[in-house]
Order: sequence, then structure tokens, then C-alpha cells
Amino acid sequence: MINLTPVAVGKVREILDAQEPKPSGLRIAVVGGGCSGFSYSMAFENAPGMLDKTYDFDGLKVFIDQASMLYLDGAEVDYVESLEGAGFKFNNPHVKSTCGCGSSFSA
Repeated sequence: MINLTPVAVGKVREILDAQEPKPSGLRIAVVGGGCSGFSYSMAFENAPGMLDKTYDFDGLKVFIDQASMLYLDGAEVDYVESLEGAGFKFNNPHVKSTCGCGSSFSA
């Protein structure tokens, strides 16, 4: 299972509410690419795919495909703000190494 912190859920809702038309949920995926082999993807969706796992975080629907779930099981998504900037941060126990850019990983 994946977990979103309350701060991440609040930020996603804030962005979701500004969309017209309003999507039904958030897709989180692991995609091939980046200098370490994989990277994370987040995008709004209107409906889950047929084989997606759907999670509900206080009314926020999150869709994850089966292949991505292999890499995201046990991961936590947070939203952090610091002097360097703000953004979503993945804390993933399956990651063996990351690259210097911080946006790709190997598992």
C-alpha cells in the first residue's frame, strides 16, 4: 500500500480544485527513464484504468497501475516546503540509489 501524508493530500486537493473540469483523482506511477532508470509521475485522471488499484485518502482518489505498484508498495508521498523550493517528495523503501538530480531512482 502507498501512503500520502495529510500535507500532501491537502496540496493535491488545492491543485485539483483549481482544475476545470475537475478530474476525479490523481494517478501516481513509476515510469522508465531518468539517469537512474525510473522516475515518478503524477497526473490528474478522470477515471481509473481497468486494472488500477484505487486508494481513498480522506475523499481524494489515487489511482496506481499494477506495474507501478510493484515499486510503490510501502512508499510515502509528502509535500515539503523549504528554502530550496517546494514539491512532492517520495520516501520509498524499494529505492536502492538515486541520481544527482533527485528525480530518478533505481530499485
